[in-house]
Amino acid sequence: MYKSFVKPLLFKLDAERAHHLVFDNLKRVSQLPGTGALLSGLYNYQHPSLGREVFGLRFPNPVGLAAGLDKNAVLTDELASLGFGFVEIGTVTPRPQPGNPQPRLFRLPQDGALLNRMGFNNDGAAAVAARLARRQNRQLIIGGNIGKNKDTPNERAADDYVAAFEALAEVVDYFVVNVSSPNTPGLRELQDKKPLISLLQQVQARNLARATPRPLLLKIAPDLTDAQLDDILEIARETKLSGLVATNTTISREGLATSAATVAAYGAGGLSGRPLRARATEVIAYLHRRSQGELPIIGAGGIHSAQDALEKLAAGATLVQLYTGFIYEGPGLIKQINQSLVAAGGH
Repeated sequence: MYKSFVKPLLFKLDAERAHHLVFDNLKRVSQLPGTGALLSGLYNYQHPSLGREVFGLRFPNPVGLAAGLDKNAVLTDELASLGFGFVEIGTVTPRPQPGNPQPRLFRLPQDGALLNRMGFNNDGAAAVAARLARRQNRQLIIGGNIGKNKDTPNERAADDYVAAFEALAEVVDYFVVNVSSPNTPGLRELQDKKPLISLLQQVQARNLARATPRPLLLKIAPDLTDAQLDDILEIARETKLSGLVATNTTISREGLATSAATVAAYGAGGLSGRPLRARATEVIAYLHRRSQGELPIIGAGGIHSAQDALEKLAAGATLVQLYTGFIYEGPGLIKQINQSLVAAGGH
């Protein structure tokens, strides 16, 4: 129903307007008695072999929602009904911010892709934490993706990450430090070795001082060289990271079917979806091989089918996340992936 009826209607609307329309209506419909059970019956596929124990957390299945879709933790209960094994909220910054001027989200249907320059638009850490504290489904694993405010200079970036961490520490199960979005000016400079070690050490110091530290992960760009990926692995060891998320959106525009003029008219931003599939898998495979499989990797980028997810897992990912594929293929994709995993023996 989604691909034949809902999607064609949504794709007639501006991409960001369609996003808000879906969120508003899913929230409204889910308040009707029995709707949660109906959605769960349609999409939530469970099997004992799907469970995963990763960085000390028990995931009911390995298919999660990537950060960027439910930035403000508005739909966590509803997303659990659709069958996700975990949901990563954010990117959340310490203070609320509106993000970049609209329009800032564009579809490239010929490529099965999205281009966005959202700019960490979110309600701020305090509001998101309060919302998570009120959620009904306490079984769903929640990741907290954190970033810095746009007007915070890089030399004070660690203060923002620590502040966001502190605000969310009681209401999320794991954290992801996001320094790889191309949509906040200068942010990717924090991926350089020296500033990244300093930033992660400061967040990790607060984390390890807690009675129950949270798994701390780093989300990386697909545009890093092999030498930079080697640096990331060294940094992960030095700062005792629990894992990596590979990958964020790309700034590359290579190999697109959409005309160069159309892409240029859309302007700057990160590209996600099918064009990212092969490179994201390459990065996962490289990190898995170089770390000898000792560092858990959440694989993201271009997963539009069950086969795409199996490819990421075969390359070395422990868990996978959907974003653009979820928008293009609909909630049935989650069930298809989990069914394929069970058919393949749960791996």
